[in-house]
Amino acid sequence: MHVGMATVFQNPQKARSDYDVYQNELRLADLAEPLGFESIWGVEHHFTDYTMCPDVLQFLTYLAGRTERIQLGSMVVVLPWHDPLRVAEQVSMLDNLSGGRLILGLGRGAGRVEFDGFRLPMEESRQRFVEAAEMLLRGLEQGCCEYQGTFVGQPRVAIRPAPFKSFRGRTYAAAVSPESARIMADLGVGILIIPQKPWPEVAKELDAYRTIYREVNGTEAPPPVSAGWTFCDSNAGRAEEMARRWIGGYYQTVLDHYKFADDHLAKTRGYEYYGKMAEKIAQYGTDKVIDFFLGLQVWGTPEQCYAKVLDIHARTANSHFVGVFSYAGMPYDEAERSLRLFAREVMPVLQKVSAPPPAPVLPDPAARIGVGLLGS
Repeated sequence: MHVGMATVFQNPQKARSDYDVYQNELRLADLAEPLGFESIWGVEHHFTDYTMCPDVLQFLTYLAGRTERIQLGSMVVVLPWHDPLRVAEQVSMLDNLSGGRLILGLGRGAGRVEFDGFRLPMEESRQRFVEAAEMLLRGLEQGCCEYQGTFVGQPRVAIRPAPFKSFRGRTYAAAVSPESARIMADLGVGILIIPQKPWPEVAKELDAYRTIYREVNGTEAPPPVSAGWTFCDSNAGRAEEMARRWIGGYYQTVLDHYKFADDHLAKTRGYEYYGKMAEKIAQYGTDKVIDFFLGLQVWGTPEQCYAKVLDIHARTANSHFVGVFSYAGMPYDEAERSLRLFAREVMPVLQKVSAPPPAPVLPDPAARIGVGLLGS
């Protein structure tokens, strides 16, 4: 299994300066290659302290110059917020600078504060995403961009520097709503899993995606990439205490950023599936929803963390696991200690895991609570 790590640049309640957050996150990112991680990932968000990385490709370009071998993953570039031609140029430039180390992750976004900031109606996001992705992915294979759609109108122009190797097999998209399976299969991209809904539901949707992918593309779908909020400690009791504090704290920032307790997503075309979250919060309460999210993540002793990643692997047949080790204002020393322990005792055995087909799984007793939250 390929093992990576991600940095997310959170500063909840502005507890410290943004500059200090950046210095700490960059210190962690600098550890990725020396510790043996195979990829380093960044996210894209705007305008709030939820995560402060407005340009993930710029962040990865910086890391490309500080590293030699590690792959560079975007989790994700939110296409509706960009001119797709500029994305094509940035992607090709980064790939040329890094010697072909980019793993390209794409998404359509779900934060109203971000769509409002960019003066874009959320209702248009799915069609904007599809048009931008079609032009981008075709352009990266052909070396030039051309498209005529409702939102994207691009006369034929060359991408320079020219892409020098295919992005097929190293492009993924965040997919949450069931309707996304058809879209991602049609685009020919892999699935990026952000754990946020019951694993049996994820497995069912992956099966549907694989079936459609096979029909559309005449070949098997690539294995998914799965991310996970991770905390590793040698003491099981302390690991649980810290996970509840920091991973639970992270999920509270998700609820705040996306306003999931409100009903606006249920009334927004293309986001009806997300609207179920408000119903779950009203039915079960915020604490139970946070507990549910916590149960999907990877935390505990090294042995427990290994077992949890293996469980995800059995359910999804993922080829990559990407751990997020710093979030919710966690002190730097705590994040580094967890990261180093995971790298020393968990990662080496994970990297020996092969990728069999996903095994059948029993229904998850928490399934009645979960509903997808982020991505496409």
